[in-house]
Amino acid sequence: MQDPADRPPNPDGAGLKLQLQPGPLPRALASVLRIQEREWFGYVLALPALALIGLVVLYPVIQGIILGFTNASTLNPGQQSNVGWQNFQTLFADPAFYNGFPGASAVVNSVELTVIAVMLELMLGTGLALLLRNKVPGIQVFRSVTMASWVIPVVARVMMFNLMWLPRFGLVNIVLRDIGQGQLNTYWFGSLNLAMPAIIIMHVWRNTPFFAIALFARMQGIPNDHYEAASIDGASWFSRFRHITIPGIAYVAMIMVIIHVLWTFNNFDFVYLSTGGGPVNSTMVMPVYVYLQFWHNYTAGYAAAAGVVMLVMLLVVTIPYILTVREAES
Repeated sequence: MQDPADRPPNPDGAGLKLQLQPGPLPRALASVLRIQEREWFGYVLALPALALIGLVVLYPVIQGIILGFTNASTLNPGQQSNVGWQNFQTLFADPAFYNGFPGASAVVNSVELTVIAVMLELMLGTGLALLLRNKVPGIQVFRSVTMASWVIPVVARVMMFNLMWLPRFGLVNIVLRDIGQGQLNTYWFGSLNLAMPAIIIMHVWRNTPFFAIALFARMQGIPNDHYEAASIDGASWFSRFRHITIPGIAYVAMIMVIIHVLWTFNNFDFVYLSTGGGPVNSTMVMPVYVYLQFWHNYTAGYAAAAGVVMLVMLLVVTIPYILTVREAES
């Protein structure tokens, strides 16, 4: 018997199996779909954003670090030479920048302001969040106006507190005099002992509602069944707060603390507009110190060196935060 494969083709084409070849457009679409499945395709899509971030963020940071090792001056732009570590040696020899702990210097004041302000914001924000969650009578009014401290412009906010601290006529001093604390009747922003507490109060007044709203939103996600079961077991209010609420809000609280540490440490406008770093460097913080060195003393290289020190100090806080977030997400 003859093999079908050896038979001659039928002249009229009967019995032939036709295979249609896709056109160029379907083939191109299929190739694109196959590329999208590749692992490196996501990096290709992210390249424009990464290039923009590198141009806007990374390049200025690298240039600032390089500038910190030069004697650049804003009076003679382009005329600079490498001075090695000289700027950093001069920096730490300046008592206005660092004068040991404790002491009125930019480093100490920045750390003191950041630690105290953020701790108070966290504690007061947690308390306000608990009041919001427990629906204390009248607390809804706070919920309605809570973000007013963020709406008010910085200049108006500083002027408002400046009027409150005025001697004789300021609201705070009037209250202190009426309660028998007239010895504290002074201009707070002009006092060596009260200027920094006044700035801390401004920070706390501005940021506490933000802590409260964020922590309250997280508390809303904690199931009520946990609290009810703990109450049935005879757990006290403090035990419920310690073993249920705190673990439930810990992650959000950590993120809020890190964000506000970075923001408070880098804050410039509060101090510069209220005291300018005085009196006698009692409120001098690192952002104001960098500004004064750059724009008042025209020492761009020296100011950049101070900025590099700020960068290192912030990385000490930021890197553990990034590692913690990655561990929590994994």
